[in-house]
Amino acid sequence: MTGEVDRRPGIPRGERGATTVADRVVAKIASQVARDALSRFTESAGHVPPGRRTPRVTTAVRRAPERNAAGRDGESAVKRQAVLGEVRMRITVELGYPSDIGAQCAAVRQEVADRIRTWAGMDVPDLAVSVERLHSAHSRRTDQERVR
Repeated sequence: MTGEVDRRPGIPRGERGATTVADRVVAKIASQVARDALSRFTESAGHVPPGRRTPRVTTAVRRAPERNAAGRDGESAVKRQAVLGEVRMRITVELGYPSDIGAQCAAVRQEVADRIRTWAGMDVPDLAVSVERLHSAHSRRTDQERVR
């Protein structure tokens, strides 16, 4: 099937338009990926109340800078065109305690960076994962005195 677009001379396919990804789309992807990454840590997930399991994500998306055809460091044309921009984000999570907090934060950081690159075509040069609250099984009991 040939259309009007295929018959236009002079404008290469890669330069006809632009694709942009909104901040909130990137935030939704990151939130879902972070939730999936944390769900694999079963010892921690059981302590966090159901309403507190969704990570909060703050993003700042910057469109990819225009690059010339030559490329500075010899990267291929495919790689140059694959990156739509970069995103800086902060993910705030609530975790169960006791658990391996460092492993959970590292899993969130790695999975979110990989999936944002794959799904949205964006680099993630700055991703901070912060733990806002720890939920302990002992702190939810009402029949005992406070855990110190």
